[in-house]
Amino acid sequence: MIRTAVLFAAIITSAGAADRTLKVAADGAGDFRTLQEAIATVPENSPDRTVLEIKPGRYHGPVVISAKLAKVTLRGEDAQTTIIDWERNVKGERPPGADGTNPGVSVAGKDFHAENITFQNSSGDQGQGLALRVDADRAVFAHCRFLGWQDTLMINGGRQYFHDCYLEGRVDFIYGDATAFFENCEVHSKNGGYVTAASTPANHPFGFVFRHCRLTGDTTPWPDPNAPKPPKPGKFPNTHLGRPWRPDANVIFLECEMGEHIQPEGWNNWGQTAYQTTARYGEYASTGPGAHPDQRVYWARRLTKEEADKITPATVLTGPDAWNPEIEK
Repeated sequence: MIRTAVLFAAIITSAGAADRTLKVAADGAGDFRTLQEAIATVPENSPDRTVLEIKPGRYHGPVVISAKLAKVTLRGEDAQTTIIDWERNVKGERPPGADGTNPGVSVAGKDFHAENITFQNSSGDQGQGLALRVDADRAVFAHCRFLGWQDTLMINGGRQYFHDCYLEGRVDFIYGDATAFFENCEVHSKNGGYVTAASTPANHPFGFVFRHCRLTGDTTPWPDPNAPKPPKPGKFPNTHLGRPWRPDANVIFLECEMGEHIQPEGWNNWGQTAYQTTARYGEYASTGPGAHPDQRVYWARRLTKEEADKITPATVLTGPDAWNPEIEK
């Protein structure tokens, strides 16, 4: 139930007011029970930030933050207990207005922030199942988790910064044409597949950059509830760092720890030999049992220290606005 007095105070504010704060609690202890109810009260094109403080609980998609809603923050108390779940994939029924990817959470409003939230697609390993789609510029994600199997996270436009996050999936589970920087994150591959599927435009100098991240993996298949018997576990190595969704895909790993699940060749050309001359893949100072610098495909680059030192959030994500997301931590 919406508390009228609180709602009125949150929406009707004086010019130059501080951030608006709306409390969301699935058990009814907040101003709203659902995220979308709270989002519906956010003023369009507001110069002020609106913070949705989300109490622990399991919230269900779809959640849509349109391009008209700028400076929205979703702030949980703990990503382990504050979960936005979506149980459908692209084969499932789509809510009215949903795009073809049928994501659990869709973000198009610029200057979006998320903290201490789990974005989860629980449909399992049976096709594209997006936990989150981001088409927003200058988005920042801190201490969040992204859980799914295929196409967990679609970052499809704009610039995004992820720090201290956990990302999990199997096939192409970080994909899109955005420019994104991942800092101090754990990237977990479930039973093999491909970590990235970038579709970086040719005129963009950077696509996805992973710095000081830890790549982990397992060999446990999805337990299909309709299967006549449990699937057999796979074996290592079983995972590629990426394959080019589009010819000029750009992905770089800087000083990342790579587990034994990573294939020695590192990269896959997606069956397109021509992409080997256009895809822009690189590494610098990878460590761990999955780091095989001398066995990587010949069309991937080994960066020098001088090149690597120049690749920072500020240099990768800058633009006409000189955006530096590190100051927003």
